[in-house]
Amino acid sequence: MAEFITGFDDQDSRLETCDLPAKEYRIEPFSMVIFGGGGDLSQRKLIPTIYGIYRDGELPEVFSVIGVGMPEMSDGQFRDLMREAVERSAGGSLPEQEWAGFAGHLFYVPGGFDGDGTYVALQKRLEETGKACAGNTIYYLAVPPKITPVIVEKMRDRRLCRVGDGAKVVVEKPFGRDRASAVELNEILRSAFEEEQIYRIDHYLGKETVQNIIFLRFSNTIFERLWNSQYIDNVQITVAEDMGIEHRGGFYEQAGVVRDIVQNHLMQIIALVAMEPPIGFEADYIRDEKVKIFRSMRPMRDEEIDRFTVRGQYGPGKVAGSDVRGYREEEAVAPGSNTPTFMAARFVVANWRWAGVPFYVRAGKRLARRVTEICLQFKQPPLRLFGSACDTLEPNILVLTIQPEERIFLRFGVKYPRAANKIYPVNVDFRYQDVFKEKTQPPYGRLLVDCMKGDLTLFVRQDGVEAMWDCVDPIIRRWEAQEAQDFPNYEAGSWGPGGASDLLARDGRAWITK
Repeated sequence: MAEFITGFDDQDSRLETCDLPAKEYRIEPFSMVIFGGGGDLSQRKLIPTIYGIYRDGELPEVFSVIGVGMPEMSDGQFRDLMREAVERSAGGSLPEQEWAGFAGHLFYVPGGFDGDGTYVALQKRLEETGKACAGNTIYYLAVPPKITPVIVEKMRDRRLCRVGDGAKVVVEKPFGRDRASAVELNEILRSAFEEEQIYRIDHYLGKETVQNIIFLRFSNTIFERLWNSQYIDNVQITVAEDMGIEHRGGFYEQAGVVRDIVQNHLMQIIALVAMEPPIGFEADYIRDEKVKIFRSMRPMRDEEIDRFTVRGQYGPGKVAGSDVRGYREEEAVAPGSNTPTFMAARFVVANWRWAGVPFYVRAGKRLARRVTEICLQFKQPPLRLFGSACDTLEPNILVLTIQPEERIFLRFGVKYPRAANKIYPVNVDFRYQDVFKEKTQPPYGRLLVDCMKGDLTLFVRQDGVEAMWDCVDPIIRRWEAQEAQDFPNYEAGSWGPGGASDLLARDGRAWITK
């Protein structure tokens, strides 16, 4: 017996350290080519973010950022345009010397994406500015999805993305508009790049609280032991935006809420909440576990879609005290549009850990407030010990707020002072900004740094893309085949159509986020 215990202790001590250390990454000299370099995404997110990384001292001395686009600009004009963009983002002027140092790394190649001359000029500019970068080139496709195949094929023909030369390509969502088109897009990408060279970016995965789901679960025994159907009653995920479509009517008419938010952001959050512990912290170990969750989410049949999903479209209303127009009155939207701007659904993760636990999700535009939250509601105790006065015990809940502020809070019951058996709910509230005084890195910052380092952990793999489409394609097809008769069916500034509350009420539950 003693020998057995000693052996067990030896094994236990070995488990105290990580047998699979995380792979170390660092930023080597690089060239980043931004197709659409003078466009909206580049001005609002990419260049301000890269400047912030430079300002924080995380970039190597040798790097270059080359914008490629239609507007005719010189290097100097491009630098002036980007300075204006960074100052808008920063809300003020920039230190002259610091900006001058950064601007010296910015270059521009004018030209159409379908012209061979553009790629000849780009190749020459890369040779001029990237001699010390050892072929470590990042191609960022900050362009509409329909342009992506054109650029990739041109790069392939010009041999700008040879395997083994350190080239990477960054692709923005949406990754197709259904499974079939996602497969087609991947075939185009794979004609020029290997899978490990493709960085499918979803900025939600760069948010600190989203990343912290894994750390919260797997570094805290008190949570992981309870993270299953034995203790959790239901999981609720809300991705609510108070803004409308913001001059993106043409895009949104083609996309709708499922393609815009549910297929990517929401599915990724479900996977992080539901996944099993990975065997290590390398990219593919984590992505393997997420794909298992997507494959566990059995696609709904038509009758299940009718019963367990709710769609909505916002009409006129008030947001933050101001009158706002309805979706059908937005620019570039058809007067009788059938495009949903809201979705609620009851998903099932059909595996051992989550058997019988509903995952309620909702996402939409022009809702009461901007908030993204994950709520885990725990089951009630099996026996009432405190008398009839406690018949309406509030359940324990764990809430992870991703935006507008990053926080985690746990609700539990305590005895109310001077009362016989009265239970009072209290919260333990952790806010990132209160504890870590520095601002958390913007999502694009974390993802761009990871791309520069070659870390694929927070990027989406192709089998994951296809599995996510498998989950939502039947819903999209069903909704597009059956025109909604009640649109618009919720006021801007509300929490969506009444059917979203009914979805939970039928199960004796209610939304936690109000």
